Amino acid sequence: MIFHALIVAGGSGSRSGGRKQWAPLGGRAVLDWSVEAFAAAGATQIVVVVPADDIARAEDAYGDRAQIVAGGADRAASVVNGLTALTAEADEIVMIHDAARPLLTTSHIRNLLQSLTQHRAAILALPVTDTLKFGADAVITDTPSRDNLWRAQTPQAFRYGDIQAAYAAWPADRAATDEAMVAGEAGIAVALVPGDMRLHKLTYPEDFALLEALILKEIDVKDIRTGQGFDAHRWGDGDSVWLCGVEIPHDQTLIGHSDADAGLHALTDALLGAAALGDIGDHFPPSDPQWRGVSSDRFLRHAAELIAQRGGRILNVDVTLICERPKIKPHREAMRRRVAEILTLDLDRVSVKATTTEGMGFAGRGEGLAASAVCAIEL
Repeated sequence: MIFHALIVAGGSGSRSGGRKQWAPLGGRAVLDWSVEAFAAAGATQIVVVVPADDIARAEDAYGDRAQIVAGGADRAASVVNGLTALTAEADEIVMIHDAARPLLTTSHIRNLLQSLTQHRAAILALPVTDTLKFGADAVITDTPSRDNLWRAQTPQAFRYGDIQAAYAAWPADRAATDEAMVAGEAGIAVALVPGDMRLHKLTYPEDFALLEALILKEIDVKDIRTGQGFDAHRWGDGDSVWLCGVEIPHDQTLIGHSDADAGLHALTDALLGAAALGDIGDHFPPSDPQWRGVSSDRFLRHAAELIAQRGGRILNVDVTLICERPKIKPHREAMRRRVAEILTLDLDRVSVKATTTEGMGFAGRGEGLAASAVCAIEL
């Protein structure tokens, strides 16, 4: 199901002690969590709304995965700015999410999408379990019933045309605390989907300690898997060679059905192996003429997409090229950048290195080139 994501991170974070979207949580910025969750879930488009003076920082961090938009004077204005930046059809789904609820998962997103097969709009929410009190001057004045009361969370999901029209009709002098409020005022029925305590909102400094504790608790039960891959190709006549997505001038080329990029082939097999999804030949058989001469980045992206569809993410990759020549070191950083681009990984999660066999074996004799790769993924 096609859906778009709008992440609101335009606030000052005054109650939490600063701009909480950039604060560290679980070893990375708070905003990272939501961007990665939507990317892993397959969002067609991701728009991130940040304060105007944070645009350069956000583009540097997420520009390859998301469109960055300046926020407005309040949350509602920021949402409107984000909606305007989306390029969605009226009946396509947009999920609006607060970056301050960072522990979003693919399961949360899928539950909303499932609800939208039957409803025009839906939000994640938790039933109120605490006894509620009205109070004035620190004295209780009333105890309302908590029956049928819910705590709204995000993401909140709507048809794009519906929520645009609802905001256009919203009175300018009235504060909107969430999108469900705006949609309800426009007559849109909003379904309730069971939420999750993990989507606790970061508001005060102590909230960070709570979410850090949840993250640490889950470290022991995360499904971390490793994979390895190996590939080799013969040298033949040519004037360049493709290695790890980079074309290198050379007096020979590698022979293969595709572009014979041994580095990307080995890495593709490593990723498929980590997720127990077979090997590159299962997905792209050399007997199929449609793969003749094709660029191997398509194979690698396919493996990454399969992992994302399972709610997983790639933690790091490491490729070793085994050859006497060409010299790899002058091209190594370009290879790292290309692999990071293909897999949408931070550069420090990608390693490319080379070694020789000291003249031994087929690589040592200059008959061919080999590559090995290892990776770690989280499912």
